[in-house]
Amino acid sequence: MKKLLAVAALALSAASMSAVALTNADRYGEAATPAAAERTIVIGPNTRWVNVNHGEIVKFVANGKEFAWDFDGLPQAFDLKQVAPQGAIDHNVRVYIATTLEDGGLGD
Repeated sequence: MKKLLAVAALALSAASMSAVALTNADRYGEAATPAAAERTIVIGPNTRWVNVNHGEIVKFVANGKEFAWDFDGLPQAFDLKQVAPQGAIDHNVRVYIATTLEDGGLGD
């Protein structure tokens, strides 16, 4: 009986976790058109981090490639390589996302 209850509890737990699983768009935001960008950041070989604002659309230029990203996901730091096109970023570049009171953050 204990095994049956444990299996049932695990099944319910797994089902509830999948219901709240976040997609990459939920976590990091989503690709945008470069024309929609509010500013441009050039990523050089010595760039180790960039600062953006939650909800901001930024165009990145790196290794001869450009892409734009809408930072409307969770306001959490992440490696830009996770969302950049293949080969655009060849080293770790951490993105730090500032929030404001309007989007539930602690303010600037």
